[in-house]
Amino acid sequence: MIRQGLALAVFCLTVLVEVLRPPLIERLDEGIRDLILQHTAASGLEERVLIVDIDEESLRRLGSWPWSRDQIADLIEVLLADYGAQAVGLDIVFTEPGDPVGDARLAMLAQHAPLVLAQILDFTPRQPPVLRGHLTPPYQLAGVREGLTVTAKPAYGYIGNHAALSEAARCVGNIGYLPDADGVLRHLPVYSAFQGQRYPLFSLALLECAAHPPPADISLPDSSAAGLWRVPFRYPASAYLVIPAHEILSHGVSVELLSNRHVIVGSSAMSLGDRVSTPLDPLTTGALVHAQSVSALLDAADADDLSFMVASLLVLWLLLSMSLSAHAFTRLAAIGSLLLLTALCLVWMGIAIAGTRQGHAWPFFSPLIGYFLLFLLLVPYEWRLAQRQNRKVLETLSHYVAKPVLDELTRQGSLYSLTPVHKEVTVLIADMEGYTRATSALKLEAAAELTKGFLDCLTRPVLEHEGTLDRYTGDGLVAFWGAPLDSPDQADRAVSAALQIVAEVEKFNAYRIAQGLRSVRVRIGIENGQALVGDLGTPFRSTYTAVGDCINFASRLEAAARDLPTSLVIGASANQKLQRHQTYAVGTLNLRGTDSVIEIFTPISAGLGLPPSQSGHSEGLTDTTTPAAGL
Repeated sequence: MIRQGLALAVFCLTVLVEVLRPPLIERLDEGIRDLILQHTAASGLEERVLIVDIDEESLRRLGSWPWSRDQIADLIEVLLADYGAQAVGLDIVFTEPGDPVGDARLAMLAQHAPLVLAQILDFTPRQPPVLRGHLTPPYQLAGVREGLTVTAKPAYGYIGNHAALSEAARCVGNIGYLPDADGVLRHLPVYSAFQGQRYPLFSLALLECAAHPPPADISLPDSSAAGLWRVPFRYPASAYLVIPAHEILSHGVSVELLSNRHVIVGSSAMSLGDRVSTPLDPLTTGALVHAQSVSALLDAADADDLSFMVASLLVLWLLLSMSLSAHAFTRLAAIGSLLLLTALCLVWMGIAIAGTRQGHAWPFFSPLIGYFLLFLLLVPYEWRLAQRQNRKVLETLSHYVAKPVLDELTRQGSLYSLTPVHKEVTVLIADMEGYTRATSALKLEAAAELTKGFLDCLTRPVLEHEGTLDRYTGDGLVAFWGAPLDSPDQADRAVSAALQIVAEVEKFNAYRIAQGLRSVRVRIGIENGQALVGDLGTPFRSTYTAVGDCINFASRLEAAARDLPTSLVIGASANQKLQRHQTYAVGTLNLRGTDSVIEIFTPISAGLGLPPSQSGHSEGLTDTTTPAAGL
């Protein structure tokens, strides 16, 4: 639950970052989108939109700017009547009246022909505003859209056409814009609001004014709450056919090139100063921006608006991916978690790139920050959990193994745990013979002292020889070698510990005799075999132990020592593993409940003398061990 809570918190933070859009994140996202647009711009010609350019050559041939209104009217009439353009948009604002005849012709064209005039709305608050109609009486806004309730970008001033032309115009569009913080034009206001009225974008007015306009319900993908629309910029400058104005007026262009197209009249002449920066070009003409806008609106008219549904799916995918990542990080190593994080980042980058190519503005860096933040939060959290688990493991094992073994476990880190596994172990079981008889006549304190002293004789050698103390059995113990650490000489270690136990008990008996107390005898059984080793306890109590037939065999060997002249009995399997200790057979043992008979051994160094000279066996000892099989 904590991990999922962290994932949810990071998701909410990611959404908050995306909503707030810090300037640095915004700048990074836009830079990536610009690069994508530059490398994925459509190839081929855009055959629906054409630009008529009042270029330097046209100014040289037809006269410097401003041209007469008759020349402008001639250009428009040629485009509409002779070349069959669907609509003509003039990227020119006529702030002052010109020659009366030319103005009258322009007014008639603006009133009855598919001609769109331009006006500039200013979106920068100023005190006092510099672009205000009431400060310049000849200016007048036109093209009001009545009854619209759509979100519009507030404007604080304007430059309009002179009153006579504005009053006659049927279609007028705004060519004003607000560049981003880095000076690049990426957004345009679809509708602008000034003094309670709505005014359309120049390219939108051009489509609505065309002889054959597209459907009225044009979908504008990614229109923001501020009324700004992200222009997709799908077409490079080379995709648009640009014809100089003087060639139009001289009829030097084929009719097929202009027929049925949306025509934008603008200027690339440096003297007219119409330059903007876009994601595709550091410096381009305003007419080309309008052409891009018209192309994008035509594309939007032909496409279904699935942006809300797609955005919802992306948000859901982001939430699910973070939740699944939080779940997966707990089961992966650090390198695996890092690879998963990298894969998620690459997938999201692919999604965002695909969205950019379709004209959407899906974020790049906010989700990446979220993924990295989730990784940075979960890695320390998992490290802390691992440390806690390691401390738990070490705390549990500290009750069972010697400090050198514990240190080795700490050094090897997470290679070992309490998880039960099958391992080959050598088991040692030691017990006091006649414990009940020895303690029955003693006072409680004396019995406790005897028990603690005897168990000390058993425990110290086990830990000194790096054995694992499984459990105490009242007056004895069970220990094993081979887990949790592998031990190639585990059988020899067990026998060495057993011999030291015998020596410790002899010292203990010498002390007791000196105190006027009775001596005690230890019995030890050792056997080797496969066992299930690990934490086989419950949630209420952990217990690191071993379970298997070898434990039962060692117990029977320990019991068999009661009828043998040796305190240490070694099973056949353990005897085969010995490398440093020499042994001899002391008999055989019938395993209760089976037909198996195993040979049993004791080490020569046990102080019992040399083995019998005949074949290393003692028939008398074999006979005495036979009854022990029923114990």
